[in-house]
Amino acid sequence: MARKIKSDSIKLDDVIIETDSGKEFTVSEIKHSELKKSITPKYDLSWYVKWAASVLILVAVGFRTVGPEYNTWDIVFSLLGTLGWAWVGVLWEDKALIILNSVLAFILSSALLRLFLA
Repeated sequence: MARKIKSDSIKLDDVIIETDSGKEFTVSEIKHSELKKSITPKYDLSWYVKWAASVLILVAVGFRTVGPEYNTWDIVFSLLGTLGWAWVGVLWEDKALIILNSVLAFILSSALLRLFLA
């Protein structure tokens, strides 16, 4: 026989839940846990784009540290990484990511144009 119990009920606190790996936790331990699960999607399109964009930005910073003779590569990889993060912002409908990375993409694009038109 099933019965309904409110999710904030103390009756649930002593219920033991076993994970797939065999660990056991009480509902009370889970409710009061400081651990937070990631809320970003995993292994969908946005996951791959965000990691590729992050690698591109790290490569750009690597070029930046080598010296000014690699400035063009720094801007190119920064632009690609920034466009990737802007796309992630669109996929996640995250206005802060969209605005930040769109402005950065505009600035980096203008710097790239200035390099090639100079």
